Amino acid sequence: MKYKAPGKCPVCGEKLSITKLGCPKCSTTIEGDFQPCEFCRLPEEDLEFIKVFIKCRGNIKDVEKELGISYPTVRGKLDSVIRGLGYEVSAKETLKENNDKVNTRNVILDQLSKGEITPKEATEKLKNL
Repeated sequence: MKYKAPGKCPVCGEKLSITKLGCPKCSTTIEGDFQPCEFCRLPEEDLEFIKVFIKCRGNIKDVEKELGISYPTVRGKLDSVIRGLGYEVSAKETLKENNDKVNTRNVILDQLSKGEITPKEATEKLKNL
């Protein structure tokens, strides 16, 4: 059974480097200081999101449907991946995302108060924000 290599040190939280590589066929080993790819350091949840995002060709509506989550949640997950790869997410985009979440939350609560959705449905929708 193969395990995914950890990306961060469990003691100090610093990024780990790979110091030894081995060939399972001929037993050749190479030692040095190797850096894993940027994507290898991402948590499994982010990698699964990336797979769906690519499968949907970046179409956020399709990602929403595939994962059963709201637009603001898709944007939040995308921002998380962007940050995980070492890039900055602009404050303007973060503000827009927060406004989208507030608006979506208000729509859900309005639907609940009008009896258009059940409390259980509202709870699920709010969890997915």
